[in-house]
Amino acid sequence: MREAAFVKQNKEKWSTFESVLNNTTEINPDELSDLYIEITDHLSYAKTFYPNSNTQKFLNALASKAHLQIYKTKRESKNRIVQFWKIEFPTLFYNYHRELLIAFLVFALFTIIGAFSAANDGDFVRSILGDQYINMTLDNIEENDPMKVYKEQGEFNMFLGITINNIKVSIVAFLYGILLGIGTIYILLQNGLMLGSFQYFFIEKGLGWESMRTIWIHGTIEISVIIIAGCSGLVLANGLFFPGTYSRLEAFKRSTKNGAKILISTIPFFIIAGFLEGFVTRHTEMPDWLAILIIASSLALILFYYVIYPIKIHKKTILND
Repeated sequence: MREAAFVKQNKEKWSTFESVLNNTTEINPDELSDLYIEITDHLSYAKTFYPNSNTQKFLNALASKAHLQIYKTKRESKNRIVQFWKIEFPTLFYNYHRELLIAFLVFALFTIIGAFSAANDGDFVRSILGDQYINMTLDNIEENDPMKVYKEQGEFNMFLGITINNIKVSIVAFLYGILLGIGTIYILLQNGLMLGSFQYFFIEKGLGWESMRTIWIHGTIEISVIIIAGCSGLVLANGLFFPGTYSRLEAFKRSTKNGAKILISTIPFFIIAGFLEGFVTRHTEMPDWLAILIIASSLALILFYYVIYPIKIHKKTILND
């Protein structure tokens, strides 16, 4: 965009912002902060395409003045954490539903491939899950307790170990996004192949329902947030591929920050999944209706917070505007 057109397009907004800064009447610091973010976006664009121009100098001065006023008057909200989970994150995540869909489709594809490969190659499951796990599970099946693996470790130790491991996997999925997203896709590939071959192994042994009613008690949330962690890695990579109006470095900084917020959002859910696996899944004697209720509730929670609620927040924002 030519500089003159850029100025013409945003001049009125800059003028409004400048008048707000010069006004002696106090305004909501949060509103001022939102205006400040938009001006800094324009400043970043001007630095990239109109370096050392009068436009850049004007915006730089405006942003500096705003910065001083914001951090002089703004007070951190006492319920900052509540606001993050209730408003800030859902508002942010709405913009990344496309990346979430891609992560889901990639994971689903490799899950299907894992199941198909297990069905057509008897050694595939062992190559994915390992001989030790397969032999142990076969022994458990012979003992008429195929889900015994979930009962062998103490509740708390299992909860802690599973939770830490899952969080590590999610961090890796996020950080591997820096490899142009290929690393993140690889993590989704690994976990998808593992899930598909694992699930087919039990189906082949005539234990499809037994395995699903047990495994998905914790797996519904666990697998969902692994996919969401994959989404965070794709968001990070997005800044490298599609910088938009920002410089590539600035776009990368923003995508890293937003991806990190998505990653942080998964931690409470991994804790819930770890708790379910450590304390609940082991009770294989529970009635089917209770297992189904837990699975359905888990799925509803994930869908509501990551899909439905962000859409509701977005629609509400549009109506308020």
